[in-house]
Amino acid sequence: MKIYISGPMTGYPGFNIPAFKDAERALRALGHEVLNPARQGADPAKTWADYLRADLLDVVAADAVALLPGWEASRGARLEVHVAHALGMTTLPIERWEADR
Repeated sequence: MKIYISGPMTGYPGFNIPAFKDAERALRALGHEVLNPARQGADPAKTWADYLRADLLDVVAADAVALLPGWEASRGARLEVHVAHALGMTTLPIERWEADR
């Protein structure tokens, strides 16, 4: 299954990239293909909207979404989840995906 990782980045130390990398490793260990928005890194020349545009392309290419803690407080993650729900995709906290080991 192709899973997109959604979670907070803005305002987090290191843009929360370690949490995204940990989730990616866990999902890959379960045999999933992973779409990780943190792979873009942090480019000061890009705007929030630039990142969201790229992220939404990955959301619609995915089969499901794994949610990192704190996603509810992230404007971008809430939009990603909204799109996923509109498309009928499964959205589960990362802990639920990991529990399927």
